[in-house]
Amino acid sequence: MPRVVVLGLDSVPPELLFQRFRPQMPNLSKLLDRSIFGALRTCEPPITVPAWAVLFSGVDPGTLGVYGFRHRRAGTYFDQYTPTPSTLQTAPIWDMLSRRGKRVAVLGMPPGYPPPAVNGVYVSDFLTPDGAPDPVYPPSLKPELEKVAGGPFVFDVEFRHDAREKLFEELLAMTTQRWAIARDVYRRGPWDLFALHDIGPDRFHHAFWKYSDRSHPRHDPKGPFLDIGERYYARLDQEIGRFIELLDPGSVVLVASDHGSKAMDGCFCINEWLLDQGLLRLKGHAPPPGTPIEKCEVHWKKTKVWGAGGYYARLFFNIKGREPEGRLRPDEVPALLSRLERELSSVRRPDGRPLGVRLTRPAQAYRSVRGDAPDLMAYFGDLSWRSAGTVGHGRLFLEENDTGPDDAVHGWDGVYAISDPRRPITGGRPGPREDILNVAPSLLELLGESPPSFMQGRPIAGWLP
Repeated sequence: MPRVVVLGLDSVPPELLFQRFRPQMPNLSKLLDRSIFGALRTCEPPITVPAWAVLFSGVDPGTLGVYGFRHRRAGTYFDQYTPTPSTLQTAPIWDMLSRRGKRVAVLGMPPGYPPPAVNGVYVSDFLTPDGAPDPVYPPSLKPELEKVAGGPFVFDVEFRHDAREKLFEELLAMTTQRWAIARDVYRRGPWDLFALHDIGPDRFHHAFWKYSDRSHPRHDPKGPFLDIGERYYARLDQEIGRFIELLDPGSVVLVASDHGSKAMDGCFCINEWLLDQGLLRLKGHAPPPGTPIEKCEVHWKKTKVWGAGGYYARLFFNIKGREPEGRLRPDEVPALLSRLERELSSVRRPDGRPLGVRLTRPAQAYRSVRGDAPDLMAYFGDLSWRSAGTVGHGRLFLEENDTGPDDAVHGWDGVYAISDPRRPITGGRPGPREDILNVAPSLLELLGESPPSFMQGRPIAGWLP
């Protein structure tokens, strides 16, 4: 069977990789010329965590029990935790492959801290706490990889600040280190499955989208960094090229992203709206602008709903018998859901046009709902408007992100490009939009393994020889 290499480029949309920046990416372009490529429809919610776990498990976020970077702990109001590999209630494919004796190397796939034991190597992800002593499995490999890295691992950069020139340098440094480690680990093979995750594109988009996108609502045509997109993607392509040079010519290569990116129009203040509707109540005077709801004195006995910010809004109901100071009887929840769907649908943007709100109930979206799911998921303006969880603004819409500078939000379509030397292609071949649930069973088929029956996706026929 062939060896399979997955190059995961976080947050990359089709229009950037296949069109706008392809001229700056000769190495990737050569790979596309021998690939089937197209859009990869992400999961709901379209967030890095859980999207990569969906891609490598073949089940939806509800079945995984993972709904984002932060989960509210059951029985509390604001006690939150970050998902880890043990949070996943369905294991990714490298677990099954390891048990069957296949060798795997996984670098940075989230959620990846602490790194799970595999038959091979696992380097943890961008959620790794600063100074964590155990980011590598097996632990004995850490000193050797640190030598390759030129020092401590850089798992992420702080991208929500205004020192953009410094941030760009930090992004390039992280990219250089990430791919240097990848090359070193690859040389330690052979690997049946090698999977790399690069968070860099996501951080670049959030920090620099308005500079390189002329349609961005805050684009300055005379501002700095007008060519920053071309510069970043050219540098990323250099690293991809150096890595591809190492590959066994018989390897199947899949380039994929977990979701797309697009311009952020602004923020909708979900908790401000809930306050206006009388569904959320605070004690005392109005808080200062930008106060996180977690730091407010909430009048829970009079509160029915509260929300969390992010690229989508997580809404929670204050239910008797479930929350410490529950207000809603369980039989009142259906009427509340209907009210939210009716009244949020009438919200209009500052320019008078409908905001466009889509509400999703986890029980209807997923085959099963495990873990600590929100009661309701809300998407604003087809993802163009971020959810602001803070309060005290005195208005429903913000032009900027409420937690620091951010230029981009997520899109529904990521990318895939698959090259298999057993299926020669000349000039590249555009393929149909595929579903992220179908990736894991396809990878198993390519590796000669039968996808287990619990997987919700199907092998993609066009990817198989």
